[in-house]
Amino acid sequence: MDATVIILAAGEGTRMKSNHAKVSHRILAKPMIRWIVDASLAAGAQRVVTVVGSHGDEVRALLEGIDGVECVEQAERLGTGHAVKVAIEACGISEGPVVVLNGDLPLIEPRTIRKFADTVAEGRAAAAVLTMTPPDPFGYGRIELNDEGQVLRIIEQKDCTNEQAKTLLECNAGCYAFDGAALAAHVGEIGCDNAQHEYYLPDMLEILRHAGKPVTYFHCNDFREGLGVNSRAQLAELTALARDRINARLMAEGVTMIDPSSTWVGPDAQVGRDTIIYPSTMIMGTTQIGEECIVGPNTRLMDTRVGNHSVIDETVAENVQIDDYVSCGPRAYLRPGTHLCDHSKAGTHVEIKKSTIGVGSKVPHLSYIGDTTMGANVNIGAGSITCNYDGVHKNATTIGDNTFIGSDTMMVAPVNIGADAVTGAGGTITKDVPDGALALERTEQRIIPGYTERKRARQQGK
Repeated sequence: MDATVIILAAGEGTRMKSNHAKVSHRILAKPMIRWIVDASLAAGAQRVVTVVGSHGDEVRALLEGIDGVECVEQAERLGTGHAVKVAIEACGISEGPVVVLNGDLPLIEPRTIRKFADTVAEGRAAAAVLTMTPPDPFGYGRIELNDEGQVLRIIEQKDCTNEQAKTLLECNAGCYAFDGAALAAHVGEIGCDNAQHEYYLPDMLEILRHAGKPVTYFHCNDFREGLGVNSRAQLAELTALARDRINARLMAEGVTMIDPSSTWVGPDAQVGRDTIIYPSTMIMGTTQIGEECIVGPNTRLMDTRVGNHSVIDETVAENVQIDDYVSCGPRAYLRPGTHLCDHSKAGTHVEIKKSTIGVGSKVPHLSYIGDTTMGANVNIGAGSITCNYDGVHKNATTIGDNTFIGSDTMMVAPVNIGADAVTGAGGTITKDVPDGALALERTEQRIIPGYTERKRARQQGK
């Protein structure tokens, strides 16, 4: 698609009642502006120009480093027509299809953007309006066509007669496609003779029509693609719609969801076939889950890789690598930099941070493992901790293959525990342990007979 997409993202978004840009609010953990930018790039847009204004630095930060995306500032917010004029002048846009989309339109699909651009390709029309037929059209501008099927005008809801409200079913989604040359030539003719003294982009349709240029429309079959976000309530509504659309696709591809209404999967996540997802599960970011896994309930995965045949039960994981046949949880917390190798385990009430748990190794319960490299077939007893922070630096622990760490062992890093070693329960390990050695660190146990009886007598004043 040899087209330019201009995204209007400069508005205040006052109805959101927020300290942040409206387009930075997230749907399934992804900022709205990224939904529309990614859809434009997936459609094949050669350039994506985002017009920023209010909270411009915040929006720029969300788009930083994305190839083909540039930001233009609308210093004065003088309407949508002015925003497009600023983009055209700043970027030198003068030819090819130009698609203008709103930054709060997260559900539009790449194929829709591509087909929308095609309506003005090769001079077939000077402009096109994106239309839809929502179940409840109240509040939307209606499209009136002439006998040739060209757009005659857009009638706002407040100006519709009862008859027009009943018969004009095509609604304006607020997005436009233009022939770039026609747009560049006539955008300066948009006036501001209105109550708000702003330059409105829809006026371009009448300007082009009066110039003898054809203006058409493109109907979006799925009205949800044309829905925008202007309030927190609409944000929640579109989030639910996005959830349902993604879940329907995944189930069609062979994923089982016990309760789709409580399963939240982000747009960039992937789930393999025959994986079962239990209720109250969130799979966000670039998370990838392999085949025949069991995920949930009460699980949140962010930017995490999961192999095949793994069980992830009541687990929170972020930026984690989980290989095949791994068992996590219930109630496991896996922090960034963690790698659970094949057949390993992170059990109940276990926290692991920036550590490698080797093949077949187990951290079954009530333990914290941080900054650790663990070999294969290691067993960590309950209540064991790597004391990795000395108040200034994070220090490393290494544990060799086939080592047994007794319950309630404190491993004070930096420390190295060799292969085939054993630590006794309740020990504090501050020195390196050689291969095959037993490390014990305990004070002598004292028994004081009759202690309870003497204590009771003192309390009674005897």
